[in-house]
Amino acid sequence: MPASKMDTRRSLLDAARRIVLVKGYAAVGINEVLADAGVPKGSFYHWFESKDAFGEAMMKSYFDDYFATMDRIVAQAEKSAAEHVMEYWQYFYDTQTADHCQGGCLVVKLGAEIADLSEAMRATTKSGTAAIVGRLERMIAGGVADGSLSIDDTPHATAEILYDLWLGASMIAKIHGHPRQLDRAMAVTRRVLHV
Repeated sequence: MPASKMDTRRSLLDAARRIVLVKGYAAVGINEVLADAGVPKGSFYHWFESKDAFGEAMMKSYFDDYFATMDRIVAQAEKSAAEHVMEYWQYFYDTQTADHCQGGCLVVKLGAEIADLSEAMRATTKSGTAAIVGRLERMIAGGVADGSLSIDDTPHATAEILYDLWLGASMIAKIHGHPRQLDRAMAVTRRVLHV
């Protein structure tokens, strides 16, 4: 696909992400996304077969960007694996405390909503969160190997438990409009990793 077409597609996905983070998925209309992206009305189906296919593409794009951030953190060769892990959790914290704890995580914002609305979006989100846990598992295993952290369970179980903890803390912080639960998640994370 030529760069200009990819740019238009990316503009639509970025516009949707911005709007969906505020309104949720079901409340967002296609025309609203087209207007925000500056793409002519009526051309949506040129880019996507359906709103469901569009939602799936939006989630894939979100996860691709998220993985790139995680990969940038791990690529810092001068830091220990424990520093990588804690930098990731600081990134998660900073993202979720933005805008009075309204956050920027589509998984937190849409997880329950899309699980009921779209099998394709649910499957994409399931795959994306599993990949996040997999990256966390590798970071934690690296920390055990280099001695910069220690754990009482397997790297995989630890990664799952911590990710679940942070998702739940993000949801409650969003409800309360205060980062207290995320502060607790950070403290628990440090205890679990012995850092």
